[in-house]
Amino acid sequence: MRADGSTDPEVCEAYFGQLVRGGAGGLAVAAHTGRGDHLSVATKAELVRRAATLGVPVLAGVGGSVEGRMHDLEWAAAAGQAGADALLVFPPDETEPDAVVAHHRAVADASGLPLVAFDLYTRPHPLETLGRVLDLPEVCAFKPARLHDAIACQETIAAARSRGLLVLSGEDRMFGASLMWGAEGALVGLAAAAVQITVAAVDTFAAAVHTSARDAAARFLDVSAIVDEVARVTFRPPYEGYVQRMLWLAADEGIVPAEFAVDPHRPAELDDAERDEVVRVVRQCRDQVRG
Repeated sequence: MRADGSTDPEVCEAYFGQLVRGGAGGLAVAAHTGRGDHLSVATKAELVRRAATLGVPVLAGVGGSVEGRMHDLEWAAAAGQAGADALLVFPPDETEPDAVVAHHRAVADASGLPLVAFDLYTRPHPLETLGRVLDLPEVCAFKPARLHDAIACQETIAAARSRGLLVLSGEDRMFGASLMWGAEGALVGLAAAAVQITVAAVDTFAAAVHTSARDAAARFLDVSAIVDEVARVTFRPPYEGYVQRMLWLAADEGIVPAEFAVDPHRPAELDDAERDEVVRVVRQCRDQVRG
């Protein structure tokens, strides 16, 4: 977005292409990192259409919009028509278990798409409620994002794995650990820039698991530590500032023009003086992964 909140689909499409060329195996459109809850249905649909031309799976984030439930269902239907492969469903405002389950069913019915269930640290599901969501036939995968609640992360990953579901880590601050606890891929804001670092962590973990080679395990631990360092400077208080921090990094890489490396919804307490440290640390981390 520009400072006034306006967007340019051409800029977004170029950015999507850079992520894919950097190793991203899929794209999440209209999720929180892209401030999807502030975009119109028409804008989000256009972004999905453009992402769908790049030859990777496209997930669309649904839920949490400022307009409310009817907007979410309208968007779910439009996302399916635009070419999304699945929907990432944010926890609804209603927390009563029957209402949570009904919300997921309504989104699935509106879109005709499979769902990725989402356990988000700002509004986590009780384990029993999450279990009912994971049991829905429309749910194909699960994203835990509990920030620093390791016990909840382990329990929810185990719940999804016991049902045979794919687990895509959303744990920016527990990334390597979540892979060791059972996640098989990642759907993280941390990959919105310097994507090769996240890709390296997933790839080296897979190599360590599939080969059982001591050097492969050592390489994963090295890369996992690098990811932790990136997360340390990007996912920290004020946590909502991570969107702007990732935009600083994307601009530094040259994958987002400076004019668009702006989060108009950033928290007021985020200090621009952070930028130099964030960029310096992540440049070093990129060099370490290349090495």
